[in-house]
Amino acid sequence: MSINAVQFQAGLSMPDFLVSYGTEAKCYRALYKWRWPQGFRCHSCAGRARSRFKRSAAIYDQCSACRHQTSLIAGTMFAGTKLPLRSWMLALHLLTSTKTKMAALELMRHLGVNYKTAWRMKHKIMQVMAEREATRQLSG
Repeated sequence: MSINAVQFQAGLSMPDFLVSYGTEAKCYRALYKWRWPQGFRCHSCAGRARSRFKRSAAIYDQCSACRHQTSLIAGTMFAGTKLPLRSWMLALHLLTSTKTKMAALELMRHLGVNYKTAWRMKHKIMQVMAEREATRQLSG
């Protein structure tokens, strides 16, 4: 009997996840690298120079050329959330690393949030994953 390569592909264990994304700062740095791999780029004018400031708990970047203000989570699935990025990253990890579907009730227990929050997070993540898959062309 042959081994299914997909089933035995290397994954990210929970200890490895906690090393990579265990703090809010690590999650912030990871999201920054994913969003702007070549560094900050203004959405309005494509400028690179920026200044950074903090308003309440959020950190904003302001383009030096056009003065457009943005945050790291603006325009992403995390926009408008009050939850820490660490909770979102953990939800992403849990929902994508299980072989079977994870119920919102189980996600609620893992994240320490209420059921409604867990349900919304799960459905938002699933919606983004479905939208991304819809743009892929199948070959064959």
